[in-house]
Amino acid sequence: MREAYQSDLRHIVDDLIDMAELVGTALEGATTALLEGDLALAERVITADPHVDARQLELDAKAVELLARQSPVATDLRLLVASLRMSSSLERMGDLAAHVALIARRAHPDQAVPAQHREQIARMSELGLTALQTASQVIEHRDLALAAQVEEQDDELDALMHTISREISSSDENSYTNAQVIDLTLLIRFYERIGDHAVSLVRRVGFLVTGDSLDTLSEGVDVQEF
Repeated sequence: MREAYQSDLRHIVDDLIDMAELVGTALEGATTALLEGDLALAERVITADPHVDARQLELDAKAVELLARQSPVATDLRLLVASLRMSSSLERMGDLAAHVALIARRAHPDQAVPAQHREQIARMSELGLTALQTASQVIEHRDLALAAQVEEQDDELDALMHTISREISSSDENSYTNAQVIDLTLLIRFYERIGDHAVSLVRRVGFLVTGDSLDTLSEGVDVQEF
């Protein structure tokens, strides 16, 4: 009985890592579709998003069942509680990747990202993906030393968002179309929020390992919404 219970707990962690892989694939695909104008790829990312939603529902159902059936305590309890919040963050990251793909689809055949910002957007996507992958390693190995890297990647994402926002607001009125201004403003926010959710993931692991409240792990605000 105890071995089956421990196996169930390990499957919860495995499911979180699988969700992270799905979201990473979606983010890579969405950015490629955005920067290369690949409509078919954008459609695949959008179509795949409900699968991430379904994985969250399945994971949450398993966690709730274990909470009800096993009455866990200490670290096991923290794992199940944290998993419910982490699955939500991962599902939202998947939604954000789908939002990027939706912008790529809406702009097609035009480019949603002006030439002068393509490198910056590519960098934001790279940072978001790296933060997600690092957070997945933190979840798998409970390695809090890696968590600081996610915080640093999120800081760079924040800085890029503010840089692009300033460049848009200070540019000549003829530099961008109205659609480009709207799309860019949304895109930088989507990528920035992906970083925020990655930070939320590693803070949950910090709570799992140490039992400390989130506020003691970082001065930042925990992610609750997009």
